[in-house]
Amino acid sequence: MSSAPTSPACVVCLLVVEPYMEAYCGVCGALYHLNSRADLAGEDCGQVWINEEHLGLEFACNTCLNPPEEPAPAGLDDVLDLGEAAAASGISEAELERAAQLGHVKHRKTSSGVLLFTRGEVLAFATSH
Repeated sequence: MSSAPTSPACVVCLLVVEPYMEAYCGVCGALYHLNSRADLAGEDCGQVWINEEHLGLEFACNTCLNPPEEPAPAGLDDVLDLGEAAAASGISEAELERAAQLGHVKHRKTSSGVLLFTRGEVLAFATSH
């Protein structure tokens, strides 16, 4: 039993790529839509440009050209001990410690037994509480 050949799909929009629309990203190597014909309609899912240093064409898909933004990592100012977390959230230390023990608020316990929280997690817990 033979299966029908699969049509190539664009890495950006996941639609079939016609032969006149084929381009391969120089960053990830994936296939994407790039209209190389002025007489035929087609939506581009990437770009091509001349690299002035190497005097050659460079290709890139929109996914590689516009990567999703990564959330900023929490800084040390956003790490709170139990007392600071209680003050920031308006919840008593005992109640916050109990919530941490029950797994209701994300936390970390150091080897010396100090509970640590991130400001965002504590404030999210306080607003839902």
